[in-house]
Amino acid sequence: MSPSSYSVSTRGWLLILIGGGSWGITFSLAKMATGLGAHPLGLSMWQGILGGAAILAYNLFQKVPVPLNRPHLLFYLICGLLGTALPGTMFFYAADHVPAGVLSIIIALIPMMSFMISASLGIDRISPLRVLGVALGLMAIILMTAPETSLPEPGLVPWLVLVLAAGLCYAIENNYIALKKPAATDSVTLLCGMLLVAGLVLAPIVAATGSFVPLSSPLGTIELCVIAMALINVLSYGMFVHLVTITGPVFASQMSYTITISGVFWGIVIFDEQHSPWIWAALVFMLAGLALVKPVTQTVPEG
Repeated sequence: MSPSSYSVSTRGWLLILIGGGSWGITFSLAKMATGLGAHPLGLSMWQGILGGAAILAYNLFQKVPVPLNRPHLLFYLICGLLGTALPGTMFFYAADHVPAGVLSIIIALIPMMSFMISASLGIDRISPLRVLGVALGLMAIILMTAPETSLPEPGLVPWLVLVLAAGLCYAIENNYIALKKPAATDSVTLLCGMLLVAGLVLAPIVAATGSFVPLSSPLGTIELCVIAMALINVLSYGMFVHLVTITGPVFASQMSYTITISGVFWGIVIFDEQHSPWIWAALVFMLAGLALVKPVTQTVPEG
């Protein structure tokens, strides 16, 4: 291995560990905020506005404009709804009821959902191993929902379905981006527009329903959770985009493992979550499924 490739590999693993490890804690932060009474609609609105504002500030510093023509605005709107407003709200509603570790395992199904949609649209090719990966992911869901002793409470199944619906929104968004992403605009700038539009769409709904989450001073636990989630999501996504740039999509896809594993880890550390053997088996099946469904093409970085 050459010194330059060694450097890229080292940076890549650091990004996977730091980005995925920090992203995983957002499941626990979401559960903490909703458990303290923060409304899911208000939380979802802040994720859009704060995350978008953070990227906008960075872009202004770098003198990178955020395109506001009609095609870009339509792209921001559709992706903002599918990637933040709808799934974020559903996820926050479920977070108050479902263990953080279980949330992180279910969210790991997104790449499998994305593959099934992309394969049906002809965007991606079907292979026996990737189909097996999807089957393992479905088996993980069965292990979490079918046995009576799997979840802490049998009544949690409807909330798991809500998380799956949120995951489906993300999967649809992924394929829409693959088909409609404006070629001349970088991914981080597009994310800025998507987040801000999502926040602005949710703002009147939050006002009409009285679900606003105030960010008062001094900052309390809810406020810190809201700000931390928004910043972690943006920074971790930025790390992921940079990881794809320097290592390619195959290596970068491994961040999914650290997100899921760290989500389970942080749930144990923060909430002292105790999982049944069925949940641990589901985690193994889901990670195995992720390994089989990951992208099959590799972009080799230059230099």
